Amino acid sequence: MKSATDPTPEPNPQDREAIARSAVAEPIAKVLEPLLNSPDTLLVHKTQMGGTEAFIGSVTLDWLDRKVGYASQLPLFKRHLNPETGNVERVADTVEDILQRPLDWSRQLPLAQYLATHKAHKFPALLVVICPSWVNHPKAFEWDEEGRATESAIAFQGLDSGGQLGLLHLSSDVSVFALDGQHRLMGIQGLMRLLRSGKLQPYTKVKKAVGEPITFADMAEVSTLTPEEMRNLASETIGIEFIPAIVPGETRAIARQRVRSIFVHVNLMAVKLTKGQLALLDEDDGFSIVTRQVAVTHPLLMEKRDRNPRINWDSATVASKSTVLTTLQALKEMTQRYLSDRFPHWLSPKPGLVPMRPDDDELDEGMQELRRLLDALASLPSYQRLERGEETPVLRRFSFEKPGGESNILFRPVGQVAIAQGLGVLVFQQKKPLVSLFEKLRSFDAKGGFNGIEYPESLWYGVLFDPSKRRIRVAGRDLAAKLLVYILGGIDEPMDRAELRRGLAEARTFENRAVNFEGRFVKPREIKLPNIL
Repeated sequence: MKSATDPTPEPNPQDREAIARSAVAEPIAKVLEPLLNSPDTLLVHKTQMGGTEAFIGSVTLDWLDRKVGYASQLPLFKRHLNPETGNVERVADTVEDILQRPLDWSRQLPLAQYLATHKAHKFPALLVVICPSWVNHPKAFEWDEEGRATESAIAFQGLDSGGQLGLLHLSSDVSVFALDGQHRLMGIQGLMRLLRSGKLQPYTKVKKAVGEPITFADMAEVSTLTPEEMRNLASETIGIEFIPAIVPGETRAIARQRVRSIFVHVNLMAVKLTKGQLALLDEDDGFSIVTRQVAVTHPLLMEKRDRNPRINWDSATVASKSTVLTTLQALKEMTQRYLSDRFPHWLSPKPGLVPMRPDDDELDEGMQELRRLLDALASLPSYQRLERGEETPVLRRFSFEKPGGESNILFRPVGQVAIAQGLGVLVFQQKKPLVSLFEKLRSFDAKGGFNGIEYPESLWYGVLFDPSKRRIRVAGRDLAAKLLVYILGGIDEPMDRAELRRGLAEARTFENRAVNFEGRFVKPREIKLPNIL
């Protein structure tokens, strides 16, 4: 048992370090606390790159909404600002001053919804410009007689000997506008409007109201966040980088060129993701997840050492000489059109809202269904030719191309999507067995039913092939899907058949003359539907 005279034990090295840090941190915190509690003061770190100083910090989403605007809102654009769109008119007086691309208001709702419904949401830091009022007044004392600035647009107070860490002061006469990240700002502003008013109006690109407002209850219905977590989003923080609108020695013209140049260079360095790349990376869209998992495991599509790749993972198109079978974008669309009747809740519940990630059991089921479809497609005679070593270009190209091909729609993304769409209706709406459907399709394919789409005897002539322009007709995809449903016995109603016949007649009509399946010109009303398989 210790006596009262026993010495106090020495703290271990870790404790001593913690005590030392506390002794230093506490007085610093006392000095900074009143400054940092002011909305007009931010703790930032200074960076230097390309001759321009910048200051990096973080702010709450609420602060960003209240303090940061768009370049179009600067006083120099006031006379030429479109009050409805928030964009600056392109006229002689403004063309050299415009600093940003036009605002696209159709993006506000999806961005706000992303923040409100995805627990693991993340926006990159915004790049903003600080512009005090004197910058727009040529006679202000901050300009010398040659029209050059005598001080920086940014008021920075260094707190260390090197002037790297310090306080950024933003007085009431300072404008802050987003240079890079204006649509992120738009999304955050939309989120704040939703949280404060309980609703958010969707817009077109030019800020015309479209549809009904999305309510907080609508968002909560599809969100992985609780309503309380959604309300707390205003206090989340985001990175922000400040650059000055002007620095000492610059004229307004030189400063404008520097800021515009920074905007262009930032965007030139960023490469936009293709739809295929988005499908490859998307972790929320059930159709994308199912597509990429099956694409790398199914024998028809997976990469093998002894053959050319079957999938173009990036581009939306297949070049004439390409040996791929399809694209990831087309596969994703096939999956969506095939499975949407089985999993309708994977689609957006309301225009403008992004659906939530399905649970693992549903994803597994979706993968099984897609594998069954691909198994069945792989059994078609046309695809069996691939297994015998034939390549896709000769099967895909038109007969009039050099070298000529068989123009088979099974080797065209538009044809693949149309077939998947039609089969989805038959399997999941009409509950027809996939096995019996493909017994008919194998016979149809063996007789050349998918080949020669540039010839009048083909069912797809005028539908997926435009004979006047001698190219694929993407707009005919939905009609092609309906024709597939019809020849497989899925359209019984007389009115539906009559509508389909009119659609086929219109597709095969050129300058008021229709082309029948024998290649003769007839009146459009003489076009008949083909026989059911």
